[in-house]
Amino acid sequence: MINLQVRSEDGAIEARAMHGVAWGPELAGLDQSVFPMLGHLLPYADTVFNSRQVLTLLAEVPRLPPGVVTDEFARELLDLGQTVLDGQHLYLWFLGD
Repeated sequence: MINLQVRSEDGAIEARAMHGVAWGPELAGLDQSVFPMLGHLLPYADTVFNSRQVLTLLAEVPRLPPGVVTDEFARELLDLGQTVLDGQHLYLWFLGD
């Protein structure tokens, strides 16, 4: 399971998703040339995006094929991404198992 958090520059958790995303063949098989941000997630490692990277990430979410993430996770991802964009010195963390 990959969980999602917004953290400040000093590592404090500012917000977190209630739903995670399960690692499966759909997520693992994303074409990195089409999904450069989501295509780089790893199941057992953390991935951190800054606000400029979050802009690209948020554009990827509506284009995801059905079944890659749940609707709940997609909504939370968009909401937390916007939190990063609206704040200062915030980062979006994908936390692998």
